[in-house]
Amino acid sequence: MATVNPIEEIEGAYIVEPDVHADDRGMFVETYRRSWFPGQREMVQGNRGDRAKGTIVGLHYHLHQSDYWYVPFGALRVVLHDLREGSPTDGSTWTIDLGAQPDGSHRHTGIYIPPGLAHGFAALTDCTITYLVDGYYNPADELGVAWDDPAIGADWGVESPILSDRDAANPRRADLPIDRRPHASLRTT
Repeated sequence: MATVNPIEEIEGAYIVEPDVHADDRGMFVETYRRSWFPGQREMVQGNRGDRAKGTIVGLHYHLHQSDYWYVPFGALRVVLHDLREGSPTDGSTWTIDLGAQPDGSHRHTGIYIPPGLAHGFAALTDCTITYLVDGYYNPADELGVAWDDPAIGADWGVESPILSDRDAANPRRADLPIDRRPHASLRTT
């Protein structure tokens, strides 16, 4: 069974270390189980993104939606930043490298991201990310903050990143509109 632990630096976020079963035929890993997150809303939509090496996606955040990320192919660096005013971890930034590791192994870790956390990733290689969300796509809840904001201080591990027009135009944290700033009172359960 998987090990599910809170990320100490980011309240409400979890890291999942699933069991990997391997033999001469290959391997099997259970990437998500509803019971790992008791009290959280049901995940209702699954998505897949294929990204080219050097791409940065984010930093995005939602006021109402949680995400669960898993990397089946390639390597990427996840960045989380707590934007929730009043949260005990407000202003904290956390990173982890998922998927293919330099030693040739594969890190099958999953990441649970509650509302109010800015989240993004850098494709360290060509990669695939799958993610589950607990709300259907809602453009009004698709928000962003500048990936290169010095107040966030993210180490993406990528030089000369490839960015979408949307991500290149996101405001700095200090410039987020008052009505689009997350608060610690956001649902984390």
